Amino acid sequence: MIGGEVGGLGGFGEVAGFGGFGEVAGFGGFGEVAGFGGFGAFVRRAHRAGELVVQPRMGMSDPELMRAGLLATKGAAGRTVGTVTLDSYTRVNDLESAELALLEGVSLNGYPIVSHDPETTRRVLDGIHGADFPVQVRHGSAAPLDIFRALMTVGLDASEGGPVSYCLPYGRIPLRESVENWSRSCDLFSRLRELGRDPHLETFGGCMLGQLCPPSQLVAISALEALFFYQHGLRSISASYAQQTHQGQDTEAVFALRRLCAELLPEADWHVVIYAYMGVYPTTPHGALTLLGDAAELAASTGSERLIVKTVAESVRIPTVAENVSALEHAAARAARTERVADDGADSQTYAEAAALVSAVLNLDPDVGRAMLLAFQRGYLDIPYCLHPDNQGRTRSYLDGEGRLRWASIGRLPLAGVVEAGESHTVTSGELLGALSYIRWKFDDEAIAAGQGHALAGGAG
Repeated sequence: MIGGEVGGLGGFGEVAGFGGFGEVAGFGGFGEVAGFGGFGAFVRRAHRAGELVVQPRMGMSDPELMRAGLLATKGAAGRTVGTVTLDSYTRVNDLESAELALLEGVSLNGYPIVSHDPETTRRVLDGIHGADFPVQVRHGSAAPLDIFRALMTVGLDASEGGPVSYCLPYGRIPLRESVENWSRSCDLFSRLRELGRDPHLETFGGCMLGQLCPPSQLVAISALEALFFYQHGLRSISASYAQQTHQGQDTEAVFALRRLCAELLPEADWHVVIYAYMGVYPTTPHGALTLLGDAAELAASTGSERLIVKTVAESVRIPTVAENVSALEHAAARAARTERVADDGADSQTYAEAAALVSAVLNLDPDVGRAMLLAFQRGYLDIPYCLHPDNQGRTRSYLDGEGRLRWASIGRLPLAGVVEAGESHTVTSGELLGALSYIRWKFDDEAIAAGQGHALAGGAG
């Protein structure tokens, strides 16, 4: 256990003195959902009822299309929550381009919540968002302060991301700047608690680069970002983990994440969210649905509370609303047929590695943000194949003969004595390319063997 090592992190106090709160005074829209317990409370109620919450990735720039997508999600068979995914311009704070696109009627790859008038977004949500259907804003930004101001102004109180996970994979903004941006954003977001709200933040740390990061580091970063949120006043938190290449190893990883969250966040309302595989996706509908079904089974069998789905169109294009609804219903049905697996509480290899990483990072500084910065500077955290300047790039991973992700080189990770020294493995370019396509080939080959090998029209080569 590592909980005792961070006992002093409880009770960080309030964020009095933060100057941004008055900028969104009034928080229009909150009166319309009086008594709404919030995103985390909804997920908790569903879990107690034995249901997995399923959620799409969905965002359209046209308000009417966005509203239609939310309505379709709400009407899907299963316990669903809504998603408003933002566009790429908003993600990188290029608000001028987002606003120009709206003026010219150009479709964007998401909903520009900062650029749309708040009344427009309130109309999108009117009669949809509420106690029976919370809505989360998803964005991908390392500088999200304007996004949090905008979502709070229209009455929303759920989002996701993190100072590491929305910095290293997506751009070149310095990690120190991202940590500062996320500190200010979390401080602002947590002020909703003063209005009787319970804002919810989900880590993206369990999804670093989508694939080929060994599960122990995904678990460690997800847990650290969750603790970062807690330090900045959030009390409703979810920790993410993305489905990887081996169901047994993923099960071990999710149990490790749940154990770490229980140790690090004993006073928080937390849950675990599973992401369907985020790497190169199968081209066949049969393969894609089988992979999604495995993600639903992973979530349900480990007692995870929520699942972010993917669709049959992932390898080809942005999915339609109907394809998203189909994926939600497929996942919900598969989860309902899945029995929960007991965690024997033993120290798995994944837990041992993740706990060692978390302990080493937290021993660097009592402030979690500064600790993570120091960890990347010293190589205590180091993402394989990540090209960000603040990532040392000394670690490597590979797939073993069973499809499990292993460390090929641990660089300066504090895993001596935890990962066997003899596990060093030279990864060739061909092996790396094969690993990137492993899941696609595996599930498409199974589809072909089952006589279901046709690809979606217009599929990728």
